[in-house]
Amino acid sequence: MKIKLPEDLKKLKNLKAGDIIELTATLYTARDAAHIRIANMLKNNETLPVDFSNTFIYYAGPTPAKPNQVVGSIGPTTSIRMDTFAALMPKLHILGTIGKGPRSEACSKIYMDNKILYLVATGGCGALLSKCVVSLEEVAFLDLGTESIKRLKVKDFPLIVAIDQNNNNLFGGQNGH
Repeated sequence: MKIKLPEDLKKLKNLKAGDIIELTATLYTARDAAHIRIANMLKNNETLPVDFSNTFIYYAGPTPAKPNQVVGSIGPTTSIRMDTFAALMPKLHILGTIGKGPRSEACSKIYMDNKILYLVATGGCGALLSKCVVSLEEVAFLDLGTESIKRLKVKDFPLIVAIDQNNNNLFGGQNGH
């Protein structure tokens, strides 16, 4: 199923764990170091450098682009490493996150309780996924290098729904199959 955001926002409610989608949207990359900074900024009531509302955070640290490329390899990072930051996600008003692998039970519960989607990208396919990136712009924490926050525009980015908005979890757990 093809989903283009923000036009197809209502389609997200109908997604089911296990569905395969091709997402055309604006995403933001953020990994461990960026999450730590975001958490500290929220704790200190500081204004975040990015408005994450109604977007997805992609757990990725893309490699530098070679000539005539928008980005180098851009495969997903193992998501469970970000689970300690799951409670921040509702505060960011995100639609969901993108990574690889299962989430902890606590994280899955936060996502399900707040109707946050979790989508998975296929690990080991970073070079292929890079072909779906139309543009890339570093937007925050530039000193973090590959872990800086980047705004990506992606077209037909292939993903699998792992946690849907109806409390289904592809990897099992609360109400999972």
